[in-house]
Amino acid sequence: MQRSSSERAAIGVVALWLLLASAAAWPQAAAAPASASREVSFREYLDAVEQNNLGLQAQRETITSAKAGVSIAGVRPDPLITAGIASYELNSANKSSSSTETIVGLAFTIETAGKRRARIRSAESNVGLTEANVDLFRRQLYADSAAGFVEACRTRAALTRKESSLKAMRDIVRANEVRFNSGAIGKLELTQSRVEADRFATDVVTARGDALSAELALSIPLGRRYVELFPGGEPGCELRRKALNEDLDALIRQAMENRDDVRVARAALELARNNLGLAQANRWVDPVISAGVTNIPRVNPTFDAAGNVTNFPANQSNPLGVAVTIPIPLSRLQRGELIQAESAVTQAQLQLQSTLLRAETEVRVTYTQYLAAAQNVQDYIARVLADADRVLEGVRTSYRLGSASLLELLNAQRTADDVYLGYRQAVADLSNAIVRLQLSTGMRPDL
Repeated sequence: MQRSSSERAAIGVVALWLLLASAAAWPQAAAAPASASREVSFREYLDAVEQNNLGLQAQRETITSAKAGVSIAGVRPDPLITAGIASYELNSANKSSSSTETIVGLAFTIETAGKRRARIRSAESNVGLTEANVDLFRRQLYADSAAGFVEACRTRAALTRKESSLKAMRDIVRANEVRFNSGAIGKLELTQSRVEADRFATDVVTARGDALSAELALSIPLGRRYVELFPGGEPGCELRRKALNEDLDALIRQAMENRDDVRVARAALELARNNLGLAQANRWVDPVISAGVTNIPRVNPTFDAAGNVTNFPANQSNPLGVAVTIPIPLSRLQRGELIQAESAVTQAQLQLQSTLLRAETEVRVTYTQYLAAAQNVQDYIARVLADADRVLEGVRTSYRLGSASLLELLNAQRTADDVYLGYRQAVADLSNAIVRLQLSTGMRPDL
């Protein structure tokens, strides 16, 4: 018995209704990523980065080298030992009246004006500057690691959404196949729905590649493969939505004390001042005190045929000699090294002022960006997401009833996807803004 066209249309609508009803809760499911065997928190990831990053390990070696410089700076001048021939008669006619004299001496350089203490202070200041520079490197490492972690979360959420959209589109294709067999729609609409499903599948392939690339990029700050350190682990993407402290004045005060670049500038100024003190101390001359003992062997008498002494006999003697040598400081008439050291102090002072201004400005800028990003996320949560879901659900209902075209459903689907992806980008922007705000005040990132 042949069915009427109205019966076939009714069957098609019912079939479409049943297939699409199973995806009614799709907007909520799209926001929840698939559960992982283990979630790796941002703090756990950052701890692993700090422990395993190869660049940071290399930077730490500079601290070891700088500390060794303190030991080097404390070395005193080596004493000098002198040993040799003080006198040797070359004229053979006089050799009977002279002996070969030998000498042994010891000389010490006496450092004046506290040169050793000044060298040690300068070396210790260099250690402080090196440590501050390592912290500055660590700060940039934190920023890169946080950006990579947030991007991994964003791309994974985008993949989940696109997979959900693809599933919904394939449900439409299956429903349209039932409707086509019942004669409710034509071949063209069925083919168009299949083409659109293939396009959604292409988006999923691209999104999967982006998510995999972002996860692989997490290995770069780690210095090891991510899967080796966290086997079976996925980034835990329940990230913080608020900064730790929203008092701008308190954040600025904290930045003035704790920022790594401010600490670097202060350490550079201290080093420049200590180098100036060392240059001033080095202008003082260092006397050399030497003491030596000369060994004059005994000279035995010699006699001629008449028994007369023909030489000048002498007993053995060991005279002691002490001398003080003081350089004449004619080279100190020029003041080049002092001018250079004073100029370095001035430069360091100006650099510190510039760094403090830049730090305050950066805190204000990042705070403004944080507020804007937080407002965007709030707007998405309060209105935009819900409105996009309602529009999509309304168009779906209309399509089930046959009052909306496939093109209208596709437009609503893509609009809802764009809204959701925009929301995930806003969440990523907020997370990055929080990290920048924390780093701008000298804090360790915490998401």
